[in-house]
Amino acid sequence: MTSISEKFNRFGFRVSPDANKSQIKKAVEEMYNVTVVSVNTMNYKGKNKSRYTKSGLIEGKTASYKKALVTLKEGDTIDFFSNI
Repeated sequence: MTSISEKFNRFGFRVSPDANKSQIKKAVEEMYNVTVVSVNTMNYKGKNKSRYTKSGLIEGKTASYKKALVTLKEGDTIDFFSNI
């Protein structure tokens, strides 16, 4: 658990870049049997990376992704560690 989930009852998810807020809300409510109050989304762009090795310069790029912060109704919670 992070401090944001303890204080504000919010959980972060990495979601499909094509998903919109209503689709994310519906999926979380069905998967975890909770009530979602709000959904905030953020798009992260991939960054260019390079490093020097024995064989020369290696260049690449990190992947782009979309992140969703989901706020749950007071009293609801998601226990990610219950099946471990």
